[in-house]
Parts: sequence; C-alpha cells; structure tokens
Amino acid sequence: MKDSIFKAYDIRGIYPTDLNEEIIYAIGQAFVEIEKPKTVVMGRDVRISGPSMQEALIQGLLDSGVDVVDIGLISTEEFYFATAYYKYDAGIAITASHNPREYTGIKMVRKGAGPIAGEEITVTLKEKSKEFFGKKVMAKKKGSLTTKDVVEDFRKFVLGFIDVKKIKPFKIVANPNFGFQGKLVQAVCRDLPITWSFLNGEPDGTFPKGRPDPFLLENRTEFIEKIKKEKPDFGVAWDADADRVFFATGSGLFLEAYYTNTLLIEEILHKNPDGKIVYDPRYTWAILDMVEKYGGTPVRCRVGHSFIKKAMRESNALFCGESSGHTYFRDFYYADSGIIPFLLMIQFLSQNKESLEELILPIIEKYPISGETSLTLKDAKNALSVLKEKYADRGRMEEFDNIIVEKGREWRFNVRTSNTEPLLRINIEAKNKALIEELRSEILSLLKDL
Repeated sequence: MKDSIFKAYDIRGIYPTDLNEEIIYAIGQAFVEIEKPKTVVMGRDVRISGPSMQEALIQGLLDSGVDVVDIGLISTEEFYFATAYYKYDAGIAITASHNPREYTGIKMVRKGAGPIAGEEITVTLKEKSKEFFGKKVMAKKKGSLTTKDVVEDFRKFVLGFIDVKKIKPFKIVANPNFGFQGKLVQAVCRDLPITWSFLNGEPDGTFPKGRPDPFLLENRTEFIEKIKKEKPDFGVAWDADADRVFFATGSGLFLEAYYTNTLLIEEILHKNPDGKIVYDPRYTWAILDMVEKYGGTPVRCRVGHSFIKKAMRESNALFCGESSGHTYFRDFYYADSGIIPFLLMIQFLSQNKESLEELILPIIEKYPISGETSLTLKDAKNALSVLKEKYADRGRMEEFDNIIVEKGREWRFNVRTSNTEPLLRINIEAKNKALIEELRSEILSLLKDL
C-alpha cells in the first residue's frame, strides 16, 4: 500500500497498480474503525473501475457491521447532499475527479458533509489502513445494503436557490466532459426554458478525449468552437465529477472563475447584503471591490477546500468561489457544487438586459490577472526564501499561504506551494497586462535555476 495514494483532500491512484479492490477494502475497514459510523451513503463517478471498486468498499463496510446506502452514479455534489440531507453518519464517493481515466480514488465526508482532510487522511487513515491491509474484520452482525435514488430530492433542493418562475429562455452549450453531470443537469432543469446543445454529454468512463478537465487549454478548443458554431447565450463546462464549473460567453470567450465569481457574489449579496464572503489570496481585488459594493464582509482564507469549509463554518459565510472553479455555499452544507453556480448564473442573466459577455468584459478589463503559473522545483522552500529577499523592500509582504507581496493597487502576487502536487503556484494581478508580464518574467527568472 503506497503512501502516495493518501492525499491532503482524498485518496487517489492509478488502478489497479496503486489502488485496487484489496486496498480499498482495507481502507473501508480502517475508515469504520476511525469514524465509527452506523450508516454510510456511497456513490461513484463514471470511471470503468468504479463498479468493482465500489463493490469491494461496500463489502469492507458491510463486514465491519456498517449499513450502506448505495446511490449509484453521481456527481460529487450529490454525495455531499445525500450525506447531509438524509443525516447519514458519513459519505464516500468513488471518484478520481478530473484525473485521467486510469485513475481511481475516494472522497470522504462525515455527518453534515463535514470534510475529512489533511492529517486525518495522510497520517491517521493511512496508518490504520496499513494495519488492516491483508486482513478481514468480521463484525458479529453484518451490515445491510440498500439502494436509494436521490435525484428528485436533490433537484428540489438546488432549485430552491433560484426563483424558477423568473427564468427566461436560454440556449446553452454544455460540456460535462463525459461525466454524469450531463444527465443530472437535464433532470434538474427539465421544467426550465432551456434549449441544450451538449458536447461530450453521454457518460463514458473511458474519457475518449483525454483528461476530463475543462480548465486545460487543450480541452477548451472544442468547447469554444462549438459555441462559435451554435451561437448560444453562453456555455458551461464541468470536470468529470462536476465539483468544478466554468463558463464561456456566447462568442466563445472562456472565463476565469475569478471573474464569474464576482457576478455570483453580486447575485448572492443582492439577497443577503450583510453576508460574509470567504475568498482566497490568489486573486483578490475584484472580489473585495464587489463585496464592498454590495455591503458584504470579506473573510480571507488559505487555498484548499478543507480550510475554506472550516472558515465558512466559523464565520457563517454565504459563499466562497475559488479561482480553480470550486464554489461553496453555506446553504449547501458549506460544500462545493457545480450546478448551483449554473442556476444562479441563469437567474442573474434573467434579471439583466445585458448578455454575460457585456456584463463580464468590463470586469476583465478592470482587473487583469496572469492565470496560474505552476513550476516544478527541487526546493520550494528555498524558492520562497529567494522571493522574500528580492521583494522585501518592493511592497508590503505578508506570509499568508506562503507569501503575498502587494504594492497598493499597482500590483500584487501570491506564491505558494501546492497542497496536492510538488509544484510552486504563482498568481499575479496588476493594473495592466504589461506590468503582469514584467513581474512574471522577473519571478520566473529568479526561480529558473532552483
């Protein structure tokens, strides 16, 4: 059992060499030993290895005396919903998110969709799983297995975020990247005046066009070309497990989540003007200005879903939108959803005469950003030290989520180590694109030999 499969936010590895039925059985029994749930709800994404992996995990839980509720093929947000809405003790999803088809994995939450992350996975669950590997713990009374269809309850719940009577007709190009979201969004929106044009809409766990990640530049081309051909009101794309969502304008301009999050904040604070909004340090100016404009209170937090969910719970925040495409809602159990942002977007556009492009372009022009640059370095700590020394007198420096350097509203950058990969992440915002490129070149030059 490789240590490397135990990540900060989930368990993930190549099937069957890194993660397989024997290993997942042991992880399931270790999970029971640690969390001591009576009932666990479980679903899976569309990957080909999913059924056998789920069967093995279910068997590990049943043998441990735990009752299991199988909700079948799901998007990740459905398993969050099912765990919290039906008040189960814990939830597990068999998913490797947007990783290539050869991967498999597990996401876990406890009651209320509370996150299980960090050392709970990388230390506690890892060590306990190793203890259980190759063994079988048989409870005196074996658990029971039932099945449940959660789609209709999920549909009613998420539609509660909008006024369905005020939604105007839309033509939408949608790319679920062969995940289950294509089926789910049609079920949720079946009574809304939406004309769909799907790309990669049928679930297919072989992911025939490669890694199912809409944020990758090479995966945007087909999506943008279809939008230009179809001329919809806008486009929407999800990764394979649909916990990240991205939008494109009707002309085919792919939008950074940072920008669309400002519109979602406007929509949310319009109804809750005194609400709190959690934000991360990658890009901040547009978020802070929008929160201030609509009377909210910003709450800064480190990058990473476990940190964000903790910060939202502690501050009772309404919303957080990461630039990675994850969007979290207080009224969705502080969990991230791929479909609620879409519903809020159609409501926002229904209330405005302008198109998505007309609304978003002024924001893009006012708040230029670099896009995230990732560097693989041998010594990330040394790289951070070099940057601290170089920029100590250039602006206000803060050691938050590694380092932030800011010179008023002229420029700022955040450089941090990845929570999930051996990478250094660089994000820059400035008053113009030329200054962004100047800073990026300078930073990359400083780090090129490290």
